Amino acid sequence: MTIMTDRLTGDRYVNPYTDFGFKMLFGTEMNKELLISFVNSLFDGKEVITDLTYLNTEQLGTAETDRKAVFDVYCENEKGEKILIEMQRGEQQFFKDRSVYYSTFPIREQGRKGEWNYELKAVYVIGILNFTFYDEDSEYFHHEVKLVDINTKEVFYDKLTFMYLEMPKFNKTENELEDMFDKWMFVLRNLSRLMGRPAALQERVFTKLFEAAEIAKFSKQQYDEYEESLKAYRDWQNTIETAKMRSREEGRAEGIEVGRAEGIEVGRAEGIELGRAEGRKLERIEMARKFKASGIPTDIIAKNTG
Repeated sequence: MTIMTDRLTGDRYVNPYTDFGFKMLFGTEMNKELLISFVNSLFDGKEVITDLTYLNTEQLGTAETDRKAVFDVYCENEKGEKILIEMQRGEQQFFKDRSVYYSTFPIREQGRKGEWNYELKAVYVIGILNFTFYDEDSEYFHHEVKLVDINTKEVFYDKLTFMYLEMPKFNKTENELEDMFDKWMFVLRNLSRLMGRPAALQERVFTKLFEAAEIAKFSKQQYDEYEESLKAYRDWQNTIETAKMRSREEGRAEGIEVGRAEGIEVGRAEGIELGRAEGRKLERIEMARKFKASGIPTDIIAKNTG
């Protein structure tokens, strides 16, 4: 069987970290089944979603001068609970701040004019991160964050949940996949590198996913849009890598300079100490000569002068 690949990248399947790839797989009505399966795998039975309705991803503030927010995927389930999903393709200094800021839009839009008792529907903010928060813990990659009472350690408010997935930390192989969450993580992490559907992914939802993700089946317009999105993704990755490289080089240069300065100081201190030691040695030699000239036995001179 001949496997068709993209003539420019050599990939068979779309890269889900691109804007085009992520929104095509999870942000379109025709692929809504994929989104439902992915979100349910995150909830792990604590909540089961049977349907989702896509909402406008461009959100405006309460005033014209307010900054707007554009989400990757924004939807609500059959209970009216809001689910906001962001694919963060590169490290951002204030990503947590951005997540909290974005959560205010689905909260604020629930406000009603006139009589209202302030009851809110739950809001979930899901961040799929192509970077890591904490390097020191290589195993902890699935974060679920709620408002918690510091003293009791109990959840204080359970209608606002932030879920973060540090994708670079997920390194399970196909043979190690245990449940649907593992399988979705594996797909997101490896899709663009796969040349065929893994045997472990036999569920019907993955049949649909691999069919939708196959680049050879794209229309001319889809392919052109994907190519532009892939270029933007690679430019972003190169910018991040260049910034990291410069940071490392600057840190290295600074370390060398600090090392030189410290070396000079250490050398100066060592020189002073060596000078003092040499002075003490000459002083003892001169004393030994005087003792010898006075006829004092050499064993006593050696014992007292070294």
